[in-house]
Amino acid sequence: MNEYTIIIEKGEKNYSAYCPDLNGVVAVGDTVEEIMKLMKDAIEFHLEGLKGENIPLP
Repeated sequence: MNEYTIIIEKGEKNYSAYCPDLNGVVAVGDTVEEIMKLMKDAIEFHLEGLKGENIPLP
């Protein structure tokens, strides 16, 4: 799997994250650990969709 940057931001009550290289790949969670798991799953799902549509991976 390629490596992608994940930006994690702390809010007042939770954390949010996004991947600048993959539009629409975002997550919200209570802990950094939860965010990392959610983002890993979201990135894998997004990449599978791109591959299924024969779209080059960023």
